[in-house]
Parts: sequence; structure tokens; C-alpha cells
Amino acid sequence: MLNIYTTKKGVLNELDELSSDVWVKLTAPDAEENQQIVDHYGIDYSDLVAALDDEESSRIEFEDNYTLILVDIPITEIRNEQPYYTTIPLGIIVTYDAVITVCREKVDIFEKNLRFKMRNFSTRKRMRFVYHILYSIARLYLYDLRNIDKARTEIEERAGKDTKEDDIVSLHELEASLVYFATSLRANNMVITRLKRINEFPEDEDLIEDTIIENNQAIEMATIYRNIIDSTRELVSAVMDSRLNNVMKYLTSITLVMAIPTVISGIYGMNLKWLPFAGTVHGFAIVCLATLVICIVTLFILKRKNML
Repeated sequence: MLNIYTTKKGVLNELDELSSDVWVKLTAPDAEENQQIVDHYGIDYSDLVAALDDEESSRIEFEDNYTLILVDIPITEIRNEQPYYTTIPLGIIVTYDAVITVCREKVDIFEKNLRFKMRNFSTRKRMRFVYHILYSIARLYLYDLRNIDKARTEIEERAGKDTKEDDIVSLHELEASLVYFATSLRANNMVITRLKRINEFPEDEDLIEDTIIENNQAIEMATIYRNIIDSTRELVSAVMDSRLNNVMKYLTSITLVMAIPTVISGIYGMNLKWLPFAGTVHGFAIVCLATLVICIVTLFILKRKNML
């Protein structure tokens, strides 16, 4: 899908055809759309589609008439009816009169930030527009990190009440997401730091610094949340082990109590005449009553020992 945008007073407006000073947004583009951009801007085809490869790493490459910037962005996927967080590459190509972004998934880069007024937000200032993209990506990470911690908190609140085995699987998936996030954020940080070193516009220094701060904050949050998830997983595992131990303890106690009438009935089933009450008229009732009393006493003792 090919979308073309330009800004007017800090607001994105969509255009119908390619023009100058625009943002060209390619989302899972087909071969025809790729070729159109390659022919119009003179971009190498392999550079344009680099972001469509999940194995591409974050980097910057300088060509004669354009600059290629590859970074990782967070996305949310639905697996087994549950949100799953991961990262995919985003390609940013800066040409003489356009900023081109390429991604295999639909991601609203500025969705979480357009409600805030962005200073000098314009497609005409191409490098500043790139910095705005990188800043928005950092905020997307922060937004998803908060959602991950919210999901972890919900699992933690259920611990001891309605803990399920699926909770351990969910915690593992959240931890895997944090590993992807931390790795991608560190790689993005290297790209942003390099851009800062080659920045030629002093007026963009504040925006770059803000981007670095947001990115570093996301790295710290990912590290902290991962440590907390480790603790939460240990808590959930301990609760489930404790619950299993209580069940086994309860079943053992019941088995012990049920063994009493089994043993007594087995002995009296031998029909030995010398057994107590074997020759009396009410012997069966007496033995049953005595067995009941022994079982009740045993239950009382087990209760006192906290075995039930």
C-alpha cells in the first residue's frame, strides 16, 4: 500500500500523487509500487525493500543521492487470542525532496504523538521529520512496555486466587517480548547516536536529545520489567507448587483415614472367633461404631496437625 502525505501547519494531509517535500509511506508494498518509487527517486531496489526482511539489523548507509536508515519498531500480534509484542524493521530513506518509510506491517508511527503539538513538524524539513519519526518510535516502545507491565500486573493479582498454567506461558511470552524490545532499543540507540554526531542543524539538537532520553528510558524500563517478570514467574510457580502440595497433603490424609475401616474390616473378615465382639449379638454395630470413633479421632488429630 502506498500513501503520500504532506504537512500543513503541523497536520498531515494525504495526497493523490507523488510530489516534492512529502512523506511516502509504503506498507507491505507490491512489486509495482516498489518499482514506481525506485524509478521516481533513483533508489536502489535492494535498499528500498531491505526493511521487508525480518533479519535486517539497524544501521545507516549513505549513498550518492539518498540515505538509508534502518531501525526496529514495536508491533502487536494476536496469538491464541492474546496480544504478543515483537519488533520488525522499518526502513527510512531520505532523498533530496522526500522521506520514504517502508514496513511490512501497518504501523501508525505518529498515532500516540499527534495529539501533542510537535514543534516544527513538517515534511519539508526532512531530517527533522526523521527525528520526529525516531522520537515517535521511542514513545511507541514506552506505550507497549506499559501494556506489558499491565498484563504482568493482572497475572500477579490473580496469584493465589485464580492462577492458571497459562499464566506461566503468558509470562514467558512477555519476557520474550522484553528481550526483543531491549535488543532492538539498543540497536536503535546506536543509530540515533550516530545521527547526532553527523547532525548539521543545531536547532535539531534538542529533538535528538529528547529522542535519546526517551529511548534510554525505554531500555531501562525493559530491563526493570524483565526482572520483575522473573520475580512474578517465581511467585506464580511457588503458588502453584504450594497448591499442589496442599492437594497432595489433603489426599494423603483422606487415604490415611479411609485405611482405618479397610484394615478393621479386613481383620474381621477372617471370621476368627476370638476377635473382640465376634460372638456378641450386636458385635457388628459395635465394631462399626468403634471404627467411626477411631476415624473421627484421627481426623481431629490431622486437623490439629494442619494436615487437612
